[in-house]
Amino acid sequence: MEIVERKFGSEIFKIETGRMAKQANGSVLISYGDTMVLVTAVAEKGSGTGSDFFPLSVHYIEKAYAAGRIPGGFLKREARLSDSETLISRIIDRPLRPAFEDNYMAETVITATVLSHDLINPSDVSAMNGASAALAISDIPFHNPLGGVRVGRIDGKLFINPSIEDLEKCELNIFMAASKNAILMVEGEANEVSETEMLDALLYGHESVLPIIEMQEELMKSVGKEKIRVEAPIIDTKIKNQLEKTVPKRIRETLNIKEKIERYKKLDILYDELKLEILGEICEPEAEIELKRGFEEIKKIEMRTSLIKDKIRIDGRKPNEIRPISCETKVLPRTHGSALFTRGETQALAVTTLGAREDEKMIDSLDGVSFKRFMLHYNFPSFSVGEARPPRAPGRREIGHGTLAEKGLIPLIPSKANFPYTIRLVSEILESNGSSSMASVCAGSLAMMDAGVPLNEATAGIAMGLVTDGKNNVILSDIIGDEDHLGDMDFKVVGTKNGITALQM
Repeated sequence: MEIVERKFGSEIFKIETGRMAKQANGSVLISYGDTMVLVTAVAEKGSGTGSDFFPLSVHYIEKAYAAGRIPGGFLKREARLSDSETLISRIIDRPLRPAFEDNYMAETVITATVLSHDLINPSDVSAMNGASAALAISDIPFHNPLGGVRVGRIDGKLFINPSIEDLEKCELNIFMAASKNAILMVEGEANEVSETEMLDALLYGHESVLPIIEMQEELMKSVGKEKIRVEAPIIDTKIKNQLEKTVPKRIRETLNIKEKIERYKKLDILYDELKLEILGEICEPEAEIELKRGFEEIKKIEMRTSLIKDKIRIDGRKPNEIRPISCETKVLPRTHGSALFTRGETQALAVTTLGAREDEKMIDSLDGVSFKRFMLHYNFPSFSVGEARPPRAPGRREIGHGTLAEKGLIPLIPSKANFPYTIRLVSEILESNGSSSMASVCAGSLAMMDAGVPLNEATAGIAMGLVTDGKNNVILSDIIGDEDHLGDMDFKVVGTKNGITALQM
């Protein structure tokens, strides 16, 4: 058994390994005050070379016994993940995913189980750091650990890992993850703070996680396993050369098509033509995987080159140009409030419903039962992207996007004393090509005003992007789906004319 510990904020932060869950590739027990989280990392054998995607999944699980409670409901046991658990799972996933070794494609599962919670020290921070530590000491090819921290601010003073009680007083609440050299993920909310204040909080948080990273490096030296060797996939030089010779110009012409559906259609046609030209009518599955990988890589290079050299985007816009916007209210005659917000090929229909005290949402969590009087529900039907899939229950993406939009609007909701109604806001995404969560903020603000909710200010959100080659940086305003997928950063910000209310990176 090996233990490392440091003072982290107001408590001792301890990482222990070698006592629990020893059959996992890597496991750690994180203790922070009396909050304890067991985090395991398990991977399929081998490196998964040859697969075309990385099947990583993260599961953050809160056990009711951790806080001395029995779960509510008929079954009296934990069931599917709550929205809160789902959101924390997503937050842990995001900074870890790009930190694995290139070409590692084996199925990998990270499970963070809250075993004890003192309701003071945050378990999500422990889970984030535990996930990185479990991977770092395992044989899974994850070489550079990261650290997580929550930054709060009360009366202008920044501090780390605020308690549940402190969070209610915070004018800024940022959960972030970082490596030694860079900030990797930010998720948070604020009470209309300025850009300078937000930047100060991020730099303060980055400095605070460095000791946690050092603890993990210390563990790696003492108990770290030898990492699995990952072999780069064998490249068929014949296919690669043919693609490089014939494809760039044709992809460039196709990428100049402004409309998303038409552009995707022409790209599919181009791919089918290339498949026939290069591989013939009958081809081996491995050859087709190679062709697809090369095609996608050239598409990425062409899009990024056009941006960096010519400052021209896929849809013909300049980097700082925003797509045409239109706003409509009173769209639905029998609802309390409604609005339709369209930005380019992204469109959100927001509907507000006002209710009484009994319409509040009851939340049964580790810290007890609480009630929520403002809720935003985000729906993403398949027709919004032209796909034929039957409706299904909200997934992690829908929960995450809805919560981000909700966080951005919460600071503007009037107090119960001034407006004693329960507010349910639903965002139906009717078209999507980039940042439907930010469209939900804009439509939601309009729909609530249409319903007579006395918001303190109008609120809006936008998604920003970054493309860099290491020397040249291009910042993009109002990114579309392809720029999100092929770019280097997705940065969403929500706020009023006075300041920032929510942030995600």
